[in-house]
Amino acid sequence: MTIDRSTEYLLSLFNELRKLPRETEWVEFKHNNDDPEEIGEYLSALANAAALTGKVHAYLVWGVDNDTHEVVGTTFDPGKARVGNEEMESWLLRLLSPKINFRFHPFLSDGKPVVLLEIGAAFRHPVQFKGTEYIRVGSYKKKLKDFPEKERDLWRVFDRIPFEREIAAENVTVEEVLKLLDYPAYFDLLSLPLPEGRDGILSALAGEEMIAPGKAGKWNITNLGAVLFAKRLADFRPLRRKAVRVVLYKGESRVETVREQEGAKGYASGFEGLIGFVTNLLPSNEVIGQALRKEVPMFPDLAIRELVANAIIHQDFHLSGTAPMVEIFSNRMEITNPGLPLVRTDRFLDSPPKSRNEALASFMRRIGVCEERGSGVDKVVFQTELYQLPAPLFETSDEHTRAVLFAHREFRGMDKADRIRACYLHACLRYVQRDFMTNTTLRERFGIEEKNSSMASRIIRDTIEAGLIRCHDETVGSKARKYLPWWA
Repeated sequence: MTIDRSTEYLLSLFNELRKLPRETEWVEFKHNNDDPEEIGEYLSALANAAALTGKVHAYLVWGVDNDTHEVVGTTFDPGKARVGNEEMESWLLRLLSPKINFRFHPFLSDGKPVVLLEIGAAFRHPVQFKGTEYIRVGSYKKKLKDFPEKERDLWRVFDRIPFEREIAAENVTVEEVLKLLDYPAYFDLLSLPLPEGRDGILSALAGEEMIAPGKAGKWNITNLGAVLFAKRLADFRPLRRKAVRVVLYKGESRVETVREQEGAKGYASGFEGLIGFVTNLLPSNEVIGQALRKEVPMFPDLAIRELVANAIIHQDFHLSGTAPMVEIFSNRMEITNPGLPLVRTDRFLDSPPKSRNEALASFMRRIGVCEERGSGVDKVVFQTELYQLPAPLFETSDEHTRAVLFAHREFRGMDKADRIRACYLHACLRYVQRDFMTNTTLRERFGIEEKNSSMASRIIRDTIEAGLIRCHDETVGSKARKYLPWWA
C-alpha cells in the first residue's frame, strides 16, 4: 500500500495547524500569494527551520487568514501554475539544492479551496533556493547568512541526525506499519521466534529504532526500518529512487540492453533474492585456471555478495535520484553506488570499517550479509586470485564509487595496468594476512611457470616504479626479496 495523504488526514492536519496561536518558524499561512520566487524562498526557509526545530515537515498553507487563521479559500492552483513553459513544481525542484521532498495538497475545507504544501526537513546541508539559503526568524523569512548563530545551530543538527533516524513515513497506524514492513523477515533473519501479538512485534522494531512512537498512538517508520524491511520501497516517498537496479547488456558496451530490473524490497529482506537474480543472469565459464574444469559462474559468488553489500551500505542516501546499480557486460560486472568513499580506493583492502550509515551497516553485519571486521574487499581479492581473474578495479567519479569485476583473461591478455593493479592488491592481501609478497607468490597468483620467473620480476619492477609497492629488504638477493604495499 502506498502511503498517501487522504482528505481526512489532510483536514485533520490542516485544522491542527490552524489551532496554532500564531505562525511558527515551521508554518506559514498565505491567502493567494502565488509568486514562484517567493514560494521557492519559503521552501528553503521552512525546510531549514524544520530541521532546526526538530520537525519532520514544515508547512506553507494557502487559503487561511494570516491573523485569525480563519478559512478564506484561495485561487492558487499549484497544478496549473507555470513559470514560463515549465510546470512550477518542476521549476522549484530544479532550483533547490540539495533536492528535498515537498508536495502540494489541494483540497476543500468548509467548501472552500485550500492548498497545503508539505515540506520535508532539510538534511545534511542547509537548503538553498537559487544559490541562497533562507531561514525563518519568528514569522519572518530571512537570509541565513545574516544570522550566523542559527547557521551554526543548523550545522550542529545535521551533524547529530544520521540518515537512518530520519522519518520515512510519519504518523501511520499499527495496521499500516505491519502492512508496509516485512516484519516476519526481521525475526527470520535474526533467527528469533515471531511474537504472538502485535505489541511484541512493535516492541522489537522500536528497540531497533526501525519505528518510533508518533502522535495519538500512531507510529513513525524510520528510514532504517523502511530501507531494510520495506515490502515495497516505492511505498516510501523519500526512498522511491533507492531500489537497486540490475542491468544486463549485450556485449561490452551500454548500447543494447538485454534486461533491466529494479528491486522492490528493502535491502535486508531482499538481499538473497537480489544476489540470486544477479548470479542467474551471469554466463558460465567452462574452464578457469588452476585446472578447474567445470561449469562455474563468471564471477565468484562471494565476491559479488561482498561488493553488492558494500554498495548498499556505503552509499550516500542524500544524493537524490540515484541508487546502487549492478551492470553486467560480456567481459565485466560494474557495481556502482552514490557517494564518494570515506577512505581512499587504494586502501579499501586494509582499512577498518567506516560507514556513513553505521546503523544500516551494523544490522547488515548482524545478519551475516557483510564483513564485521573490515570492508570484505580482502575476500573479493582472494576470490579473484583463487579463480585467477584479473584484479578488481575500484574507482570514483564526481559523486559515485564503482567496483569492477573482470571476466577471466589469460595472462598474456592482460595489459600493463591490469598486471600492476593485480600485483599491488596481491601485496596488500599478503600483508593483511601477516605475510609478504615474493616473486614465487606472484607467479602463483598469475599462474606463471617457474622457468618464466623473469616475467613476475618485470611486473614487480613496474609496480615499484608506479609507487605502489616497496622492497622489504634490498640487501638480500633478488630471488629472496619480499615486498610490501607502499603504505605498510
